[in-house]
Amino acid sequence: MTMQIDGSNLTIDKVVRVARKYTEAELAPEARGKMNLSRDLIESILAEKKIVYGVNTGFGQLSNVSISEDEIDLLQYNLVVSCVTGIGDPFPEEVVRAMLLLRANSLAYGNSGVRPVIVDTMLEMLNKRVHPHVPCKGSVGASGDLAPLSHLALVLMGRGKAYYRGQLLPGSEAMEKAGIEPVFLKAKEGLSLCNGTQAMTALGVLAVYDAEKLAYHADLFGAFSAEALEAVPLAYDHKIHDIRPHPGQIETAGNMRNFLEGSQIIEKSAGKNVQDAYSLRCIPQVHGASRDTINYVKTVIEREINSVTDNPLVFPETNEVLSGGNFHGQPVALVMDFLTIALAELANISHLRIERLTNPALSRGLPAFLVDKPGLNDGYMVAQYTAASLVSENKVLAHPASVDSIPTSANQEDHVSMGTTAARQCREVLENVQYVLAIEAICAAQGIDFRENKPSVIIQKLYDTIRSRVDYLDKDRELNEDFEKVVKMIRAEEFLK
Repeated sequence: MTMQIDGSNLTIDKVVRVARKYTEAELAPEARGKMNLSRDLIESILAEKKIVYGVNTGFGQLSNVSISEDEIDLLQYNLVVSCVTGIGDPFPEEVVRAMLLLRANSLAYGNSGVRPVIVDTMLEMLNKRVHPHVPCKGSVGASGDLAPLSHLALVLMGRGKAYYRGQLLPGSEAMEKAGIEPVFLKAKEGLSLCNGTQAMTALGVLAVYDAEKLAYHADLFGAFSAEALEAVPLAYDHKIHDIRPHPGQIETAGNMRNFLEGSQIIEKSAGKNVQDAYSLRCIPQVHGASRDTINYVKTVIEREINSVTDNPLVFPETNEVLSGGNFHGQPVALVMDFLTIALAELANISHLRIERLTNPALSRGLPAFLVDKPGLNDGYMVAQYTAASLVSENKVLAHPASVDSIPTSANQEDHVSMGTTAARQCREVLENVQYVLAIEAICAAQGIDFRENKPSVIIQKLYDTIRSRVDYLDKDRELNEDFEKVVKMIRAEEFLK
């Protein structure tokens, strides 16, 4: 079913459906009408020869330079090509698709002064799977994501490079093969296309969606380790959490009780241990705090995906064109850093449980490194090294990008957000966390194999699911392939089913 966009009706789930599942999108009729009204105001300004920033002036430090009538369209072309300064590896396809949708949605709001054909063409590129080649580095996050969005706009103009059916082609060839007519930009349209926060926000949408799922995996795999380590379940009693009523903490504690209900391992080990280390006992408090952070970040990102973030903004109802700073990525930058920290903590505590599972001094009777004949076999010794490496890397990546700023455009743009750097770091940390959690799940499954009693029904199902892809480790083998298998299962949401 084709999704209609109008500037204000997107959700994170809708963006993910377009970005990952190729749901098609079109411009809603009412949005088309609003866009036409704002475009009419731009045309009237041109006809009356009023001087308005971004319409018939230069940009940034050059905003005081007036542009002659016969060079206004050339101005838009020059702006886009001059901002094509991105470097580094290209963004993944799903990120570019999210960028296209979010930029189209922002323009569809009807306050940017661009013609509907601009949005129609962007959505046609999405629907026919023409994906611009957009380098991931080069944005300071104000005036928006200039470099990434300009690489996006370049293909709209029939230039640049784009992927079509998996093949990287010149932008003109990709558009021609897909049967899409490139757009010749008119007054203000180049500025509207490259001014905005859609690169950082596209990364943010996908990160929030995955983080929500990852928080559930962290609870599930934490309970898996609790079984393997004969944990004391009293720490998850609802009475403890009801009197410190953070929603995430209460939810995680409820998950732990649900996952462990009916466990023979836990029941038979009752009384053997008085309490657990924090990595088990404080799962609700630590995972719950990350869960609350994810929920907060989600509210900010869902606001941003339905916002107008270019400049100047067009208000046909009052006959005004107002210059401001909605392109500034600070709201996204701050929450991306916050999300990065919250995700890094899920890996920090997961790694501590891996250490307890593999360390014979801490594992409550499990063999050293979870393998028969330790010494001859290293078992999961070096799996813990890998988790430690990722956790330490996360600590570097979790340094907040948003606390940095550097002047641009001859100090006219003297405070920037670094939001896209924050979002890129968040995506990298999220991927690291997926691997750490996968290693924990594999180690917990091995730990269960050495326990005489049965785990809970839910944990038994989890164990069976892991064992359907990853065999019991009876002697040393290459483990990296096992890690990849479980990470693929996490990403495919197999454990959530």
